[in-house]
Amino acid sequence: MHVAHLSLTDFRSYSQVELPLDPGVTALVGPNGQGKTNLVEAIGYLATLGSHRVATDAPLVRLDTERAIVRAMVRRDDRELLVEVEINPGRANRARVNRAPASRPRDILGIVRTVLFAPEDLALVKGDPSERRRFLDDLLVLRAPRFAGVRADYDRVLKQRNALLRSAGHGLRSGRGDLSTLEVWDSHLAAAGAELLAARLELLDSLRPLVDKAYEAVADTGASVGPAAIDYRCSLDADVPLVPDRDLLAAALAAELVVKRQQELDRGISLVGPHRDDMVLKLGPLPAKGYASHGESWSYALALRLAAYDLLRADDSGSGEPVLVLDDVFAELDTGRRDRLAERVAAAEQVLVTAAVAADVPETLAGARVDVAAGEVRRVR
Repeated sequence: MHVAHLSLTDFRSYSQVELPLDPGVTALVGPNGQGKTNLVEAIGYLATLGSHRVATDAPLVRLDTERAIVRAMVRRDDRELLVEVEINPGRANRARVNRAPASRPRDILGIVRTVLFAPEDLALVKGDPSERRRFLDDLLVLRAPRFAGVRADYDRVLKQRNALLRSAGHGLRSGRGDLSTLEVWDSHLAAAGAELLAARLELLDSLRPLVDKAYEAVADTGASVGPAAIDYRCSLDADVPLVPDRDLLAAALAAELVVKRQQELDRGISLVGPHRDDMVLKLGPLPAKGYASHGESWSYALALRLAAYDLLRADDSGSGEPVLVLDDVFAELDTGRRDRLAERVAAAEQVLVTAAVAADVPETLAGARVDVAAGEVRRVR
């Protein structure tokens, strides 16, 4: 699978842009702040319905305009699909496939699949648990788009339950508390949470050997403290076996909600569920966060993305290889890691690289080049 053409209208800095793309490597080259990342961000938006740079849609729409349109022609084997999203901040977004309206934007998920490497990836190792939860959940959706609905259901239940905790806690303190409705939402959270938690555990089982292999491929393993390993830290009691059994997990979540009930009422937030969990990254016996050097942290972040790419490429879903996006990554890496990463991804079906200067792109990734300056794109070769 590759993106053959990208069209943008009022997206970020672009009023209008048409960018033909080929399989293989394409380098988008230009000074910082000229719009290179905006182009790959748009492709990523079609894959995830979100941005790797901002949490909301409003910054994606060009100043003084009401909407943005991202459209791409996708080629997979002998088929072509035209996929489009109309971004409407404050209103419902709309999506189309081959000009026909989709029932919901998330119905287009799976048509475009990307794996993005970006400077922000260092937060996967050094940042908050929310960064690692997002990595897992985004990958779940890329592998099986139905999990977009699972995530949405869980987020809806969590939001409603938190609101009820706040109102019930206030009511109990004033002598008028009613917990009957809250108990209904407990069961909803346990069911939706068990589905998401089980899927994450299954995903980690698939990722573990791939992460270690990818880390060995890109790191200076002679200086490393040990192999890369990933584990899961859960909000459930430590005695609960973490196995991807939905019924067992739902029962465990429901029981833990009872145990934590008073704490939740006091604080007005849900203290149990996948939204409280973390993916634990280790190098040898030590947690990577706080112990890994800067270079080791970069290698670990790259290994997570490479493992995601390997997993998606191996899936027998008919979706084809994901597009690899390397957004200003090489400028952040030392020569050894640059070369090892380039060698690892050079054979991908489509690779999009952004760089401030052409010299930042390793020779291994020589291919087509597009210059980007002042909101204009120009194909050089």
